[in-house]
Amino acid sequence: MSAAALLPITSTFALPLSIYHIFLQVRVSFKRIASRTSLEASSKPQSEKNDDPLLAAFRAQSNFTENVPLALILAGAVELNGGSKTVLTAALSALVVFRIAHAEYGLMAKGYGGKGRPIGFFGTAGVIVGLAAYGAWLARGN
Repeated sequence: MSAAALLPITSTFALPLSIYHIFLQVRVSFKRIASRTSLEASSKPQSEKNDDPLLAAFRAQSNFTENVPLALILAGAVELNGGSKTVLTAALSALVVFRIAHAEYGLMAKGYGGKGRPIGFFGTAGVIVGLAAYGAWLARGN
């Protein structure tokens, strides 16, 4: 006999909303690449700007607060619904590494474009969508 899923509606809607969240972030990334803009909401090319350590630190902190709470809420729904402790530990450990890579080896690098930025971005997106999908699957009573 399987236990009833906790938060089945929330867990189900977490998947499409998380995918849309990632879509919005990817769209911004592609617009930044197309306009050769790294951080600001300006379309001025990066070659015409100087690095701003305060702006980089602000964006690193803002991006953290845009993604980590969502991932933790999704992980909480997974845990409430009996998700594997091993899977959750691996996913959240990876999230820690991806967030540090994005900020410290991406945004804080010269020109805001260190290799950690795309690694951290896509890794975080994978963790968020993975947790949302796992939560939706668990909510179905599997």
